[in-house]
Order: sequence, then structure tokens, then C-alpha cells
Amino acid sequence: MRPLLALATAALLGLGLTACGSGSSPSAAGGETTITFWDDNGGPARTPVWQHIIGEFQKANPKIKVKYVGIPIAQAQQKYDTAIAGGGLPDVGGVSTAMLANLVAQKALEPLDDRIAKSALNGKINRQVLTTVKATVPDGKTYMMPMSTNMGVFWYRTDWFKEAGIAAPKTWSEFFTAIEKLTDKSKNRYGFTIRGGAGSIAQMMEVLYGQSGITEIFDPAGKATINDPRNVAALEKLAGLYKKVTPEADVTNDYVKMVAQFDGGNIAIMQHNLGSYNDHAKTLGEDKVAAMAVPRSDSGTQSILSNPVSGIGVFAAGERKDAAFKFAEFAASKAMNSHWAEKTGVLPANTEVDGERWIKDAQHVAEASRVLNDPATKVVQMPYYLPEFNAITKTEMEPLFQKVLLGQMPAKTFLDQFSAKLTEAQAKYRQRNG
Repeated sequence: MRPLLALATAALLGLGLTACGSGSSPSAAGGETTITFWDDNGGPARTPVWQHIIGEFQKANPKIKVKYVGIPIAQAQQKYDTAIAGGGLPDVGGVSTAMLANLVAQKALEPLDDRIAKSALNGKINRQVLTTVKATVPDGKTYMMPMSTNMGVFWYRTDWFKEAGIAAPKTWSEFFTAIEKLTDKSKNRYGFTIRGGAGSIAQMMEVLYGQSGITEIFDPAGKATINDPRNVAALEKLAGLYKKVTPEADVTNDYVKMVAQFDGGNIAIMQHNLGSYNDHAKTLGEDKVAAMAVPRSDSGTQSILSNPVSGIGVFAAGERKDAAFKFAEFAASKAMNSHWAEKTGVLPANTEVDGERWIKDAQHVAEASRVLNDPATKVVQMPYYLPEFNAITKTEMEPLFQKVLLGQMPAKTFLDQFSAKLTEAQAKYRQRNG
């Protein structure tokens, strides 16, 4: 299997690339059009990928030149905000659903629905990915050309499962049976690890909605479903695993410590996403680790949480929107989207890529693609568009989740508080956006 590169957040490369600046003045020297592209995650992993795509685009479109500007991911939102306020936005640029609501609120992006409908890509963009993009903004339009997404998976030790003579679980009942069987505290072996420290809430929600089979964060009236009795029962089940089939250190473990435990050989199953594959393969070996989808609910529903989508936006202030969209369209085409996804280790948005050999050879990507492209899969749309969401989940709920694990707070009390905060934030959002 060809190794997939991890996502990078490195500093801007100096590779002789154009410095940040305005790309708004028309350029037609010699009949050529020049557009400026901002890469919102410039660095050693992503920049060469974009250089390849740009090179191929310019071969296919010799009358259009693309000026590349690489921006470190930590600075991207600020760079866009500054350019919106003072001028100097690019013609086209990398965006994600995490920043989409902010950019759309400032009327910075062009909706692409009509262009996509007339494009060769019409009907070839994963419908789940498109739904996530549209759910991020109040008017439900498509303000970016989707390129890729991620997915939560459960990494498991294939050698442990083989030793125990059990198959990878497909339902939660099978999951709970497996982790109990694979726990042997005398050998410092645990069936599962719960992320109780930083970043715990999204993974907890994935377990809850996966078990309950509930498919919406909010009901039609705008009330959060997180404290539905089925989710309460699911959290009680999860919290009951702590110290029984998990290490005691889980209550404060963040991503780094969780990975250290799993890759150190103490854990049978670890919950994360596709991005941690290289760590596991390098430490444990490709033959000892594999990914399985979030187990189905016992009623048969396959519910997964939405993950941020990365893509390309065409900026409304640009004077060369046709050329800008042509570049976005080219980047999302089968060949380029395949190159992008393989080199960056993500799920391609173009469904034509699903049959590529590299996906079939990468078990974890193939498994995630299978689930994402299954029409029966229910994607629970996370409300990343809520300005208060990060503060609620990180600052307010993470410490309380630790209390639930320690038995110091009932699951229902915790989820009632969580629900009230989400419901209030949703009401404010609806009021602001009509």
C-alpha cells in the first residue's frame, strides 16, 4: 500500500512563490488571463500538491495563468478577513466549512450552484459532502467547490482480534462484547480508550448518535436532541466503560496521550479519524492496524457525524470569475481530486475517484469511502456555524464530561445542560438569520 501523507499546518514555504497581495486587477497581456489563488494551508505537505494541480491546469488552459499564494492554516481566516476589510482578495482560494459561515456573512464568496449545475461535475460530487457544505450557511447555497472531507473511524488491532477469534464489530452490541473480551488488565491490555481530555466532546457525540441512531442535532422547533433519552442511555453505557475496559488515565487523555496508549500496544480499539493512520502504521505496522466505521445502532441505522469539508471558493469581488471557476472545476475533476486526496490522506469529494486503485489498496480510505457513499448512511450535521459552538463544547462541556466519567455528575444532568446551551445558541442564530 502506498503511504498517505498526513495533513500539514507548517509555515509558509519560500519556494519562489508570489507574496500575499491583491489579485483583483485584470491581466490580459498577450491575450492571457491571470488569476490569483490563495492556498489556505500552505506548507511542505500541501504546496507541492497545488503546484502539480496548477501546472496541469495551465497545460490544459494555456491562456490562464495562476499565481499561487501559500498561507499557513493558522493565519488563513485572518488573511481573508483583512482582505475583505481592506481590499485585495484573490480570485479564488482554499476555504473550509469551518470558515464558510464567516465569509458568507461578509458576502465575500460567490454561490456556485448554477455553475456546478452546468458543469461536467454535476452529479459527481458526493451528496453527503454537498449537504454538509449547504448546511453551513443560512441560505443553503453552495459557496465552495468541495474537494475533500474526513471521517471518524475506529482503529483496531487486527492481530488482537485474530488472536481472540472475533471479527471487527459492525453493531454497538458487537462492539461492547468485543472490548470486554479483549480486555486483560493482568497484561495491561484494554479493549477501548475514551478521550476524556481536550477534544473529547465531538468523539463523545459520535458514540452517542451512533448508538441512538438519531440523525439531527436539532429538532424542527430548534431544540437540541443531545439529551434525548436514547442519547442519555448511550452516554451511561459509554461512561460505564471507564476503568472497566479502559485505562484510568483516560479521564484526562487528549489526542497525543490517547495515540501513545494505542500505538504503545495497550489498546484494542481507538476512536479518531483518518488523519492518524500514518502514526499507527509507522509504530504498529500496516498489518496490525485497520479502520472500521462507526458501528451501526442496534436498530440498523448507520449514523456518522459530519466532518469539515475543504474546497475552493470563488470570491465575489473578483473580476475573472469564469477563469476562477474553471480552475476550481479542474481541481475537483477526477484526476486532480484523486491526486489531491491520495497525497493529503483525505476522502475525495468527486465520486468518480472511488474506483481508483490507491483507494482500494488503502483499507482505511476504502472503508470510509464505502460508508460515506452509501445512500443509507445518515450524516448528523454538526452545528459548526454556531459562533458559540466551540466555546460550549470545549470550555464549558469538556470539564463536565470528565465529571460524568468520574461518576460525579449524572449523564442526564450533563446532557440537559449541553442541550440547553445548544438550543439557546440555535435560537440566537435563527433570530440573526431570519
